Amino acid sequence: MAAIIFSLVFFNTDTKAKAPGFNGGVLNEYTYEEAFFLSGAPIKFSGKATISERASKNLITTTYKFNLSNPNGDKLTRSVSYVSTLEAHLDKGQTTSNTSIKSYSEKVTIGGDTYTLDDYQFSQASVIDNRPASDYYSGNVVGRKIYLKKAKGAKSTETITVFLNGRDVGYKNFWGATETQLLDFEINTSKGTAYVTSKVSDSKSRTLQYEPNTPSFSSFVGGHSVISSSNMISEYNYDIPFATSNKNSKGVLHLNQVNVPKIDRLIVPKFRDLSNHWAKSDIEKLYSLGIFDEASQFFSPNTPMVRYQFTVGVLKAVNLRVFEEPQKKTTSKKAIFADLDPKHPDYPYIESAVEKGIINGVNPNAFGPNQPIKRAQAVAILVRALGMEGRAPSPGFSTNYSDDKIIPAYAKDSVYVATELGLINGDEKNRFNPNQSLTRAQSSAMISRFLTFLESDLKQNYRDDMLFFD
Repeated sequence: MAAIIFSLVFFNTDTKAKAPGFNGGVLNEYTYEEAFFLSGAPIKFSGKATISERASKNLITTTYKFNLSNPNGDKLTRSVSYVSTLEAHLDKGQTTSNTSIKSYSEKVTIGGDTYTLDDYQFSQASVIDNRPASDYYSGNVVGRKIYLKKAKGAKSTETITVFLNGRDVGYKNFWGATETQLLDFEINTSKGTAYVTSKVSDSKSRTLQYEPNTPSFSSFVGGHSVISSSNMISEYNYDIPFATSNKNSKGVLHLNQVNVPKIDRLIVPKFRDLSNHWAKSDIEKLYSLGIFDEASQFFSPNTPMVRYQFTVGVLKAVNLRVFEEPQKKTTSKKAIFADLDPKHPDYPYIESAVEKGIINGVNPNAFGPNQPIKRAQAVAILVRALGMEGRAPSPGFSTNYSDDKIIPAYAKDSVYVATELGLINGDEKNRFNPNQSLTRAQSSAMISRFLTFLESDLKQNYRDDMLFFD
């Protein structure tokens, strides 16, 4: 395939979030940290971790290598490889994944005692829902580790069995990614049973920040930057009845690692008709990102937004990659609707949006590209891009808007979900006004709020809500 890629080219679009293994540890560019509990007290280790990933057809092999120590001279070395088998269900827009252990080795030395991993059984199963604006995934984890402990000076070894079960959830989109693991460990020793719960979350995000240009003798007064940042946070809750001291028997241990942010400066908007407009910041933000590509110095914020530009704007906002099949020189591509030009640079966005069910034509033969977009249409596009229209109640429900009865059936689910997500609200009389045409300013504010949801609301839900309120 010859790819026509429409993207904000200054970003690395391979945004991933993934906790480093299944031990509750955290890392940044330089340091990895985790806690070890088999000795009867929480022992913190830190040091170097390397993670490598190799893909071959539908298999992904991930290898973690750790070389850790602490100020007391204790050491931990570990090398573990997991292999994941992916199966794409294209008709459902989903991918399933099953992960098992491929190889392992681990040795821990604490005060002269050694703990050697003798056996490791592991299984993880996940499902990924591939939506246009974001991928969402959820998985379950079970495992069993058997360690052989040899105490300093002892001739025999003790067997310690660790049972693991838990789950991980996450999302990934162009603006951010978060994975959160919730793991329970049951540690069986000759002295008794200990329990440890690990909560660890890896978050990556891109946020927009306005940068003022302070000199008065300048061609512009300010512009935007994109700040790419990431950090991992972890919390261990432990209960060790056979702890070496009462101080170590129960408690909470927190770990945190932050990566150095990356800054990208964006182009500077120079519209002359926005000086005191209420939507100035939203419009300039979208222009700086390349979501709107206006050649004029006038944005005309109070004129109607048309269906073509709004749809293209939303797909650019989520950085949806669009692919076009190569065409023979003697063959001209036929548009999916009679009123669209397949040679237009943004046409692949419209085609992709229709194929993915984000938007439909105004009738089977026409898209209505220059028709003003209505609020109901706009909200349906945003929620379908998120893939969340199915989160509405069973058919027959009513929204809380006073004009609920005139909300079109095709948009009812989306209006309900968008309201719950905080993407929209009613006017002063609690009307949704589904058939009201949106101005370019109103459309900019709506897309800007949509970006905020992708930037920060998802992160709040997948990290803070789960770690602190789960």
